[in-house]
Amino acid sequence: MKAIKIGNKIIGEGHPTFIIAEIGSNFDGSLGRAKMLVDLAKECGADAVKFQSFKTEKIVSEEGFQNMKLGFQAGWKDNVTDVYKKAEFPREWHKILFDYAKEKGVIWFSAPYDKEAADIMSDLGAELYKIGSGDISWLEMLKYIAKKNRPILIGTGASTLAEVDEAVKVIREEGNDQIILLQCVTNYPSKFENANIEVVRSYQKAFNTLVGYSDHTPGHVVPLGAVTLGCCIIEKHFTDDRTREGPDHPHAMNPKEFKEMVDNIRLLEKALGSPVKDIYPEERETVILQRRCLRVNKYMKKGDQIKEEDINILRPAPKDSIYPKYKEFIIGKILKEDITKGNHIKWKNV
Repeated sequence: MKAIKIGNKIIGEGHPTFIIAEIGSNFDGSLGRAKMLVDLAKECGADAVKFQSFKTEKIVSEEGFQNMKLGFQAGWKDNVTDVYKKAEFPREWHKILFDYAKEKGVIWFSAPYDKEAADIMSDLGAELYKIGSGDISWLEMLKYIAKKNRPILIGTGASTLAEVDEAVKVIREEGNDQIILLQCVTNYPSKFENANIEVVRSYQKAFNTLVGYSDHTPGHVVPLGAVTLGCCIIEKHFTDDRTREGPDHPHAMNPKEFKEMVDNIRLLEKALGSPVKDIYPEERETVILQRRCLRVNKYMKKGDQIKEEDINILRPAPKDSIYPKYKEFIIGKILKEDITKGNHIKWKNV
């Protein structure tokens, strides 16, 4: 799997990393804020902005959560149902934001958490879909989205390799091979020691898919490592202010941090370069300055025989000089012309 086209972007080997600003619920119920975050993400260098499309009653069971006291709920002031309700992205806003992002030159897409949401995205002409890590085992939904015949990002947080394998097979069985597997740790924030970026190598070998990283660690160390290991997509949560209330703000990047990450990824891409080993233009002078060559340590006349004690091995080494590795070959040769003390021996001299 070498490349996949997403909108006007080519994603894959030899192409720039596709960087996603995950806005999620950080629009805080305001269409104006949603647009503002799209603007900020574009300014910071994001290629795409991502939202989440769900209706509370179609994603969580109020009864199911009532008697559960899970750790992730500890910092929430409201119950799970109310938190999800506040985070809903209204269906009537999908087209508005889709058109707005297109106008701004950034790709808009979402993670649809029900079939109606997937259909809305399809009707809009969304360029790609995201399967959230929590839905990787909902094979019916994977099949439904696969039939849309668009690129699919699959979050693989809290999944076994067998579950990833099953998800990939289900999508491919529907004739869709436009799959990008995202390594992810579903904790907010997640720990560096659990990042396991190397997993993407396993994905590449096992499934022959493009790979990416959906990162929840602080900063951009993990994204840089992921790009180094061949990830073609990086996804990070994005907000304008981490102190705002809401489940996604505390672990999101602010604009300054996001732009710094993008800038460093672009620098890293330049640094990674190509696998061809060469002498680069900026090194051509240092080759002369730092390498040694054979120089005579006294005035020598035409007809003199070069002895080992006549030679010093010193910097610099001009292009027409003789490298030290040829010393044994030069010893015993006869000079064809005079050489002054300290000058280098040239092939044409002997």
